[in-house]
Amino acid sequence: MPPRTAPAATSTPPRKVPLRKLLRAASVACGVQFGWALQLSLLTPYVQELGIPHAFASLVWLCGPLSGLLVQPLVGHLSDRIGPAASPLGRRRPFIAAGAACIAAAVLTVGFSADLGRLFGDDVTPGSTRLGAICVYLVGFWLLDVGNNGTQGPCRAFLADLTENDPRRTRIANAYFSLFMALGNILGYATGAYSGWYSIFPFTVTESCGISCANLKSAFLLDIIVLVITTYTTVTSVQEPQTFGSDEAQNPGAEQEAFLWELFGSLRYFTLPIWMVLIVTALTWMAWFPFTLFDTDWMGREIYRGSPDNPGETQRTWIIHPVVHLRLALSLLLWWFLQF
Repeated sequence: MPPRTAPAATSTPPRKVPLRKLLRAASVACGVQFGWALQLSLLTPYVQELGIPHAFASLVWLCGPLSGLLVQPLVGHLSDRIGPAASPLGRRRPFIAAGAACIAAAVLTVGFSADLGRLFGDDVTPGSTRLGAICVYLVGFWLLDVGNNGTQGPCRAFLADLTENDPRRTRIANAYFSLFMALGNILGYATGAYSGWYSIFPFTVTESCGISCANLKSAFLLDIIVLVITTYTTVTSVQEPQTFGSDEAQNPGAEQEAFLWELFGSLRYFTLPIWMVLIVTALTWMAWFPFTLFDTDWMGREIYRGSPDNPGETQRTWIIHPVVHLRLALSLLLWWFLQF
């Protein structure tokens, strides 16, 4: 009689993350996009109010592409190589929380740049160039772009980790992310379009920060509240899979390829269709960004005859930008419904 063999051990497949938890995990996109909408809608006229000439205002926006070129690949590289023993919170959530903290510090710096500039001796006379405020603003603006780029990438990767390469669940997770981006845009542009925040938060009006500046400051304070709530919701939504980490993280003795060489070396393996997609994406952003940054600045100046140099016209000029982009945000929400 042949010997009896023990039954083979069966491994239990990992339990799928419920869709409601995927929805919570994607909610940080709302907080990030809320601040991004305020940044796009309010900061172009604000830098001109601080004294930066209109012709040089676009140079300030170089911070975004430059920081994105470095921050997103670097954050992705670092988070992919974190092993379970190195981070009990997982490999994505620490970067999401750190990016959100960077955004909060940045919007405080930008919102209070006029007040901080006065401490450095700026002349607060309307129409004067405030060098101290401009320097503080530039520091905050760089931090804001670093935080934006350092948060959205790990959040998308977090959703990809939770869906475990299931195409249907990945599509749903991306739709959730797009939904919260659209909601963040709507809330952000609606907040920027309201001109009465200074009356709700009267402490924001100071000698160096008038009504339009106080509205910006108040909107950014609201942004911090939304960001804290959504970040907490995402970070506490679900536990990350414990079987994460790249081969280098799980085998510290393995030889690691240099980050930049790995990044640019991968270009050699791109096929023609991939290059076509990349070129179309680059050309699309080249056409889109001038529109988003200067369309309503142009409307405020040319259509409504406003000027950031005139205190009486500044408020009217600032309101136009969020109103126009609010329509764009509503179209993004409609696009989300088409995903299903």
